[in-house]
Amino acid sequence: MYDLARSLLFKLDPEVSHELSLELLGATGRLGLSGLFPNVPESKPVDVMGLRFPNAIGLAAGLDKNADAFEALGAIGFGFVEVGTVTPKGQSGNPKPRLFRLPEHNAIINRMGFNNKGVDHLVSRVKKHRYKGILGINIGKNLTTSVEDAAQDYLTCLQEVIPYADYITANISSPNTPGLRSLQFGESLAELISPLIEAKNRYFDEYGKQVPLAVKIAPDMTDDEIKLVADTLVEQKVDGIIATNTTLSREAVKGHRYEAEAGGLSGAPVREQSTHVVRVLSEYLKDELPVIGVGGIENGKDAVEKLEAGAKLVQVYSGFIYRGPELIREAITSTDAYLRETRR
Repeated sequence: MYDLARSLLFKLDPEVSHELSLELLGATGRLGLSGLFPNVPESKPVDVMGLRFPNAIGLAAGLDKNADAFEALGAIGFGFVEVGTVTPKGQSGNPKPRLFRLPEHNAIINRMGFNNKGVDHLVSRVKKHRYKGILGINIGKNLTTSVEDAAQDYLTCLQEVIPYADYITANISSPNTPGLRSLQFGESLAELISPLIEAKNRYFDEYGKQVPLAVKIAPDMTDDEIKLVADTLVEQKVDGIIATNTTLSREAVKGHRYEAEAGGLSGAPVREQSTHVVRVLSEYLKDELPVIGVGGIENGKDAVEKLEAGAKLVQVYSGFIYRGPELIREAITSTDAYLRETRR
């Protein structure tokens, strides 16, 4: 059934079909019709960052930026759904066209630019929800906020969403906001993360709710750079690392008509690159911080590959666009079997 829906949606402009799909999913959730989705495979819960995840498969941020459809997305079977990236103020993002499908490569290029309705809208959506899984909220900075003042935007978002999030992710690795990736290194990273850690610790002291903070990093780093980032995140006492965001590399799609389009490349071409980052982090950190692997997961085998590289959880995005709910069920079944075997 999804194949038919996809064939129709892929005849539309990518962004139009994206918005239409979210609207239909959102309506399904609001009308309480999520029970129409196929049954989710049973799986053993996974404990990561002090949270119990119903299964190891999550939806990466970027699909449901405004938390308009996460109820229905959760009902499809995701053990966790990450909404956002959200910024303090709503913003329109980069000029269109800004989303491109590369079906020959099962890939997507986007330069959306954190288009979203702002943190107040997102909070209004997540205040009351029925979703039984783990809800992550991904936060970022407004385009008009300078890199030097970025920490305040992240702090504003964290303070607004923390009562409603199971975990929060600081997105410092999107290639579509100028200067953002410079926040991944050295003092800039420490100065950004430190006030967020202090704020979440104050929230715990006052309300007794521990909300883990993860940081999402880029794949376009050398091994030495990956380790430097890891050192800073350990020092700052973050709770997890999400590896990775989209890539600027076009090596895997050379010759494609969209090769020269600016933006981040996701999907199958980034699989090996993201898995390499997961492996470097996992071997270097030796369980000091859990790693969530994302990038290029098209089937159950790809999801298990991320776990074999050291990831504790995985997230999907582009693969879900191309394969739909079948991918989620397959990935849950494969990762559950792998985790049960390795826990013996």
